[in-house]
Amino acid sequence: MPGMHRYRLRSFKLSFQRKVQLISAVLINGYAVGFAKGKIFTGGTKAVCVPVLNCYSCPGALGACPIGSLQAVLGGASHRFPFYVLGLLMLFGVVLGRLVCGLLCPFGLVQELLHKIPSPKLKVPKKIDRPLRWLKYIVLTVMVILLPAFAVTDTGVTPPYFCKYLCPAGTLGGGIPLLTANPSLRALAGALFSWKALVLALILLACVFIPRAFCRYLCPLGAFYSLFNRFGFYQMKLDRDKCVGCKKCERVCPMAVEVTKDINSVECFRCGRCREICPTKAISSRVDIGRRQPSQKPEKM
Repeated sequence: MPGMHRYRLRSFKLSFQRKVQLISAVLINGYAVGFAKGKIFTGGTKAVCVPVLNCYSCPGALGACPIGSLQAVLGGASHRFPFYVLGLLMLFGVVLGRLVCGLLCPFGLVQELLHKIPSPKLKVPKKIDRPLRWLKYIVLTVMVILLPAFAVTDTGVTPPYFCKYLCPAGTLGGGIPLLTANPSLRALAGALFSWKALVLALILLACVFIPRAFCRYLCPLGAFYSLFNRFGFYQMKLDRDKCVGCKKCERVCPMAVEVTKDINSVECFRCGRCREICPTKAISSRVDIGRRQPSQKPEKM
């Protein structure tokens, strides 16, 4: 029996990825008083975008969501070009790529914990899975960029369509805590919140059976960062001389990346599971910012 207890304790040991995810979630949503009082933090750091999908209206949020900020600037009364937000997103993309999704995103952590619930797991056939992955790019293009920029209302301000109608992180981290702590807000909740709650429930349910279902098919921030995956500073590397073709890496990949064919796929969010399970240590990661060529002295004439 004591041995069994020790085994259980070892089985609950947190991985490096999980530790970083938890620390990130706490730091990004560090205003604990907000959850107790049902109030949104309004300090100076709210003007700074965090690199992850984290709702501005979350009571604990210390920063702004980049997707929400992008829509707010595009859909504001002046309809300005979002230089600041887009510049930050590009910086995060070049430096980290989808490592942001794998290590820092609180909603990514929620999805992974849900997938640990004992249940039959679904392997989506490629002919269905591959086309569905384009949905996140459609969400990014239409709901985050085009509609806020061009669907102008009578007031001259367009609503943040993704946040308003689809974002599950906003409902889970912002809507539900605020309604729970504020009876007056609960009285005002209507059809729109019912719709958002339904969307959240369906996405969370999908995550129980499909790993990172929201990241795979709908997340516009992941779609943006994926554009930098192949040439960002942080890269995965496969040593083909060491690889024995066992495909263990592909069987554990939550995004079903064909690791031996395309290790820096746009779908890879750098969780490191392929690296951990590789029996020959053929997979590694590195920060690749280019190597300087050694200077050559001019030949004497």
